[in-house]
Amino acid sequence: MVQGTTSDAGKSVLVAGICRVLSNRGNKVAPFKPQNMALNSAVTEGAGEIGRAQYVQAQACRVEAHTDMNPVLIKPSSDVGAQIIIHGRALKNMDAVGFHHYKTTAMEAVMASYTRLTKQFSSVIIEGAGSPAEINLRQGDIANMGFAEKADCPVIIVADIDKGGVFAHLMGTLSLLSSSEQNRVLGFVINKFRGDIALLEPGLKWLEERTGKPVFGVLPYLKDFYLEAEDSIDSAQHLDESKATINVVVPVLSRISNHTDFDVLRLHPQVSLTYISPKAPLQDCDLVILPGSKNVRQDFEELQAHNWQAKLARHLRYGGKLLGICGGYQMLGEVMHDPHGIEGNVGSTHGFGWLPVESELATEKTLTRVQGKLTLGEKSVVVKGYEIHNGKSQLVSAKKNTQPVQLDNGQLDGCISEDNQVVGTYLHGLFDSPEACEHLLTWAGLSRPQSMDIHALRDEQIERLAVTIEQNLDLEALFNAACQFCQNREAINI
Repeated sequence: MVQGTTSDAGKSVLVAGICRVLSNRGNKVAPFKPQNMALNSAVTEGAGEIGRAQYVQAQACRVEAHTDMNPVLIKPSSDVGAQIIIHGRALKNMDAVGFHHYKTTAMEAVMASYTRLTKQFSSVIIEGAGSPAEINLRQGDIANMGFAEKADCPVIIVADIDKGGVFAHLMGTLSLLSSSEQNRVLGFVINKFRGDIALLEPGLKWLEERTGKPVFGVLPYLKDFYLEAEDSIDSAQHLDESKATINVVVPVLSRISNHTDFDVLRLHPQVSLTYISPKAPLQDCDLVILPGSKNVRQDFEELQAHNWQAKLARHLRYGGKLLGICGGYQMLGEVMHDPHGIEGNVGSTHGFGWLPVESELATEKTLTRVQGKLTLGEKSVVVKGYEIHNGKSQLVSAKKNTQPVQLDNGQLDGCISEDNQVVGTYLHGLFDSPEACEHLLTWAGLSRPQSMDIHALRDEQIERLAVTIEQNLDLEALFNAACQFCQNREAINI
């Protein structure tokens, strides 16, 4: 199990890298995260919902993602409440106190998934959540040491040296663990080091002497490294200003979900992607994208409070294009109903009104992978994606050629305005299909867009990570220590 001193210490990345290393060595390996809290999620082949990080880690393992890889997913819908997803299915909304009381039941789901994985795979690499040293979260913990103790698995702790204070992070985390928890810590990994490793060696020696535990290695800072963020938004650009470019703006909603939809745009050499606060002015741009949201009406009201009706009207008046995905699509319609209080108070909210659709949140959640044809103008291209939403939208003034996506199952998705400036769709991953990405960028005003395959790029980066881990970690020592802890030296084929 990989645990971290902090959030964003490198747990997800290290798990993905170790998974690819083991896969490259011929192991049948799976990722596992007992409990995840994130608004970036993915749909598995069996129409279940898991954290996006575990979906990517499954790709690192070269296996199909499964709900057992992330049995508990928490999707915050407000500062105090969240949707609880167990084995890929939405259970109910709970506040923090309610989930605390539910943890015993949740642990049963966690252990059931973990047991199934250990029977199917020769190796399971587990990711913790946040830090194991959060004192207020230790009681009933299912995400870190609580799980490790229950499953009786060995642990390594990773820390991000780029944040500063790496030795304090590691020493402090270890010292706040119980003696039994400390005993299952095999050692440490330091992440994102820049500079001459010789300058770090005195600190490494001190840490090993002070704790009696080895540092298995120091991973270098990887420049221009890309792997989907578990929850935080990465704004790094790969823009090539020598080529024709296009400007895209995405408002960062309070409950923005699946912002990984825009990774392909952020990494595209011809796209200048800017994330802005709803409070900020809307700069001149070619395309505005309203993203998904875990609380659509509340996020829409935030946009309205900062005059986005007028901002978007000006953008459209000057010829700009406007795209809404999932919750953003609902916002572009005429009205949004929540008769069951799925995301908050029961009631209805009038939308921006640029698309002739009406949306209603339903108790049954739609989870599906889809593919079909996307038509904008005269051309149709293949599009693939996935749907995660409680809402259903219908046209209130149906007209021919109003819905731009024809799914292979015969259903139609989305809506396009008569003037061809506004498009809405429920499809996440809309830009991941190279053909669809080129088609959408052409619609938005980019001449001769470059083709880009985000899936292939992700796999290249995973392989780059695996090579870095092979070169900088003492994997033989790590795997031997893990096997010795488990008293089964054949558990991992090194």
